[in-house]
Amino acid sequence: MQRERSAIEPGRPGRQSVNWEIESRPGRAGDEERMKLFEQLASRRNWPEEERIVLDQVRRVADEVIAPNAARYDETGDYPRESVDALMALGLNGIFVPAAYGGTPMSYALYLECVKIVAAACASTGVIYATNFNGVKPLVDFGTEEQKQRLLPRITEGGIGAIAITEQTAGSDATGMQTRFTPDGDGIIINGSKTFISNGNVAELIFLFGKWSEIDDRKAAISALIVEKGTPGLTVLRTEKKMGHRAAPTVALSFEDCRVPRANLIGEPGSGLETLLVALNKSRPSMAAHALGIARAAFDDIVSYTNERKQSGRKVIDFQGNQFLIAELASELAMTELWLDYVGGLVDSGAPDFGLEASIAKLRASDLAMRMATDAVQMHGGYGYCSDYRVERLMRDAKVTQIWEGTNQIHRQHIGRSFRIK
Repeated sequence: MQRERSAIEPGRPGRQSVNWEIESRPGRAGDEERMKLFEQLASRRNWPEEERIVLDQVRRVADEVIAPNAARYDETGDYPRESVDALMALGLNGIFVPAAYGGTPMSYALYLECVKIVAAACASTGVIYATNFNGVKPLVDFGTEEQKQRLLPRITEGGIGAIAITEQTAGSDATGMQTRFTPDGDGIIINGSKTFISNGNVAELIFLFGKWSEIDDRKAAISALIVEKGTPGLTVLRTEKKMGHRAAPTVALSFEDCRVPRANLIGEPGSGLETLLVALNKSRPSMAAHALGIARAAFDDIVSYTNERKQSGRKVIDFQGNQFLIAELASELAMTELWLDYVGGLVDSGAPDFGLEASIAKLRASDLAMRMATDAVQMHGGYGYCSDYRVERLMRDAKVTQIWEGTNQIHRQHIGRSFRIK
């Protein structure tokens, strides 16, 4: 497999990236035109100075460390240690952890923008970071003071989190999970298994959902607890071989008489369903941001390629049909970005309920990522089908965004059902 081309060669246009904030980068084909549409959108975000500094540093790491290593990690399937370590060196976990536990808390909107930047550079690294948030934020929101004092410093120091919901017989219907939590004195015994768990083999803390053994109702029994790395009885059964996100570990986990302290139980036995729903409402915009990062990268490659590639003596972008396609994609990207900004604002303002808005964000962003990546491959012609160009990887990475965090069919059902008159 050849490495991705990052420079333009005679007769074979390469790819170049665009800065998705206000400042443009002179000398890059198409930057001025691209920024006409997205400059106004970016300017409305109006980041505070401390958040702007964070974004500058994230962009620097994305450009200098993450993007240059993305193709290599995709090819080998190795955990992107160098890229993840570079993010942790920035203290990026701290932006969603309260100061009392070592964090430097900033806005949810800033977190979403960080995910977009990282995912555009490397989808595998982006989903590792996003899953980290998804696994840790419920502990921040629902953990006791003792739990947060004991566990969260491990995250601010660079530890990775995971969230474990899915089982072989419980995917879209999480209430069908079979993993059992059995009280035993000052401990809880876990028996069961989970599948498709992102970060499951590298996580310091796993936010685990299961059923409380003493409650019979399938919904009321759902409970949540923290499993710490190295707990006896916790085993990684296998690492999945995937179409995309090859460097982001996705594993099956087994819990066999796995004992954790009762102090790791989140809330009361049977309070897990509410915790699960609240967690998903914040993790779905997170994964929408990840999908938008992929979409940004694919759009970037479309514009760069069509401005460099010539057919019949004309730039590919000068053909009207291609202009129509780019117009549609740019419009959809701008509107999806704006919707995610809106959802981020709801979270930061403390809105009590934004489940439908989160579903719309996840649905539209993931569908756009898949369309954008597919059209990018098509626009590159035969080159797009080869690993020389990034668009081949982007198409593979985009597909799963329509599947995880609730399939898009489930989100359509959820959104449509909300309009049913009772």
